[in-house]
Amino acid sequence: MADQSEEVLKKIEELRKAIRHHNYLYYVKDSPELSDTEYDLLFDELSRLEAQYPEFITPDSPTQKVGAEPLESFGVLEHRVPMLSLSKVNTEQEFRDFHRRVTELLGYSADTELEYVAEPKLDGLSIELVYEKGILTSASTRGDGVRGEEVTNNVKTIRSIPLSLFQESGSSPPLIEIRGEVIYHKDDFNRLNRQREADGKPLFANPRNAAAGSLRQLDPGITRRRPLDAFFYDLGTIEGITLQTHYEQLELISSLGLKTIPHYVLCHNVNDIVNYFKKIEGIREALNFEIDGVVIKVNKLDYQISLGELSRSPRWAVAWKFVPEESTTVLKDVVWNVGRTGAVTPVAILDPVQVGGVEVKRASLHNEDELQRKGVKIGDTVVIRRAGDVIPEVIKPLTEMRTGVEIEIEIPTHCPVCHSTLVRPDGEVIRRCPNVSCPAQVAESIIHFASKGGMDIDGLGPKLILQMLEKGIIKDAADLYFLKKADLIPMERMGDKLAQNIIDSIQASKNTTFSRLIYALGIRNVGEHLAKVLESHFSSMEELKNTPQEELQAIDEIGPIVGESINFFFQDKQNLNLLDKLFKAGVTFKVAEKAQIQELTGKTFVLTGALEHLTRDKAKAEIENRGGKVTSSVSKKTDYVVVGADPGSKYDKALELKVTTISEEEFLEMLG
Repeated sequence: MADQSEEVLKKIEELRKAIRHHNYLYYVKDSPELSDTEYDLLFDELSRLEAQYPEFITPDSPTQKVGAEPLESFGVLEHRVPMLSLSKVNTEQEFRDFHRRVTELLGYSADTELEYVAEPKLDGLSIELVYEKGILTSASTRGDGVRGEEVTNNVKTIRSIPLSLFQESGSSPPLIEIRGEVIYHKDDFNRLNRQREADGKPLFANPRNAAAGSLRQLDPGITRRRPLDAFFYDLGTIEGITLQTHYEQLELISSLGLKTIPHYVLCHNVNDIVNYFKKIEGIREALNFEIDGVVIKVNKLDYQISLGELSRSPRWAVAWKFVPEESTTVLKDVVWNVGRTGAVTPVAILDPVQVGGVEVKRASLHNEDELQRKGVKIGDTVVIRRAGDVIPEVIKPLTEMRTGVEIEIEIPTHCPVCHSTLVRPDGEVIRRCPNVSCPAQVAESIIHFASKGGMDIDGLGPKLILQMLEKGIIKDAADLYFLKKADLIPMERMGDKLAQNIIDSIQASKNTTFSRLIYALGIRNVGEHLAKVLESHFSSMEELKNTPQEELQAIDEIGPIVGESINFFFQDKQNLNLLDKLFKAGVTFKVAEKAQIQELTGKTFVLTGALEHLTRDKAKAEIENRGGKVTSSVSKKTDYVVVGADPGSKYDKALELKVTTISEEEFLEMLG
């Protein structure tokens, strides 16, 4: 038996090493050697072995990137080395003045050439990671520079941040603090705000705001569902390694398995910096992350020490900021768009204006409440902001430029497309068209149905869908499955081969998964993740349809709002007709294994003290295998605290809250 355990442990360690290697190639080097399928096979095999042998699970295993239990509040961590902010310059002359001050403080003349490292200035949330003996032990925000909020459990859910440091050769430092920025990529941010707008939720102002809001969630499960990323560019304390330059620091960070900030360069003089700034400013729009300038750091670390710091910023670094991407123009009109869920939102029609090098004619006004808060009127001169690929938005009116001819914006009471009376549900900031047959909603619902996350029908884009609706070839999503090649040939820019490819793609999409079909149906508040949650609990559409709302909202992560949306969807006769039509067209799906109801389902346990007959991991696995849940802290929601030898403060907390405590013997009896 011992030999078998040794073989299993050896296999587990080999899998972990391989997965860490391929994570490094994928996230840091951007040169993956495996396909997604091949990678998934490795990961699934590791997950299977760890489930079968939970005593071998370690905190830094690649499988452990999951959210922990929600916190009541964040703790506070003190930075060993303060995380200072940067002083700023806005012009080339101001940067040259910075260089002159640096050279003078170092005892050189102003024309002395110094090495600098220049890098894009990310617009994200600053964090510090602490690795001890190669294992991630804590993570915190910048905070006030001296102390920050502890966000360790949330940071562990970010896929590009390793739980243990990686090196092709050599060992990790005994202690190292690595600093960087958590960010939201532009395309992910746009998707997030589109979904929030459709759901009637407040929008994030910008990707930095979204990153901060996602990382500072008390429930790490929410953070896990947000596609955060992180880049690193500095070190705090480091033990066991001596470095000479900042450039060496960046190379070390990369070798340890973390993503360094893209496009950093070593510059040998001031002119190199000026040229670099112009280059980065030129490619700014093409980057998939927000930057608002360039950071310039003296390269030699002993020079940095000599230069020292001011009260809140180092003397050896500066941020050269870009000109803000804002402009002014005249608001000519406001039109109201109708989305897939019936959300009716205002869009500003503008006098064309250049903003950040791009001509802007339309801009978002988000929703009725935002419109009224800003007090914008038709005819106003307004400030427009365009940050990267984010949809341009109206920031504010310049009220001092009003002439008295401006017109109040009329809030619609009826749908601008089908003329149905609009409704505004309680607690929402958006009015909605209740008519599910509204042409605008039908178009958006079919576009959503065919999207990547839905039925994934390749080649079936929004323009083609709109054409088919206009010509009456389709009336709903199910009609797609009755199309023939001859129906597509008359469409604009449609050839015989393209038409056949689209028909083939439509037919191929008939065989899908339950979660994809649920998402494709466009049930309000049900995104890709919740569709998978539903798939794990239901094996047929009929079963989901007939489940009462109170049972739906009892499912973990569903809740009353989503439960009501699902219930409402299946009460609508048109939706039922659509499903019937889809199944008659031959749409089929496979389901994930349905979660079984077991004896400890819904029960929450906390383990404290040393157990004699079970390891802590084995006890946790036994509970979870029976449908229960193990948390790290005692609350009023805890059902049982299992008390071993020498229990700690959790036992005292259980007595204080009058939570049921059981001995190990009682626990084993409960397990049978």
